[in-house]
Amino acid sequence: MHPMEILIASDRTQLSAKLADNEAARALAAMLPLKIQMRDHLRQEKTGVLPSALPGGGRQTEFSVGTLGLWGDRDFVIYYRAGHVPAPGIVVLGHVRGDLSLFDNSDGVSISLRQAD
Repeated sequence: MHPMEILIASDRTQLSAKLADNEAARALAAMLPLKIQMRDHLRQEKTGVLPSALPGGGRQTEFSVGTLGLWGDRDFVIYYRAGHVPAPGIVVLGHVRGDLSLFDNSDGVSISLRQAD
């Protein structure tokens, strides 16, 4: 299976992302399309709750700008700054391409996720 391309849209932008080739990312893809209300967390990420849990997998504590991650089993995260999280870390779900500066604020945002055409 080739990694799936998805679109992440808000009322102000649309970005594309490539999902990782892992069980959690495939489970996320099976949920699409989705709408998620995101809130800012620690001025490094937007996070929102998925409608159901995703399977776990290998976790890491480092992330880069644009990393899509899974914290716990239901918290979907978009990182707009690079950094690290405490153990046990995140499951990487994919990576966003494009300018994430719109997310770099303390405001919440509603996003939609769908498979790219």
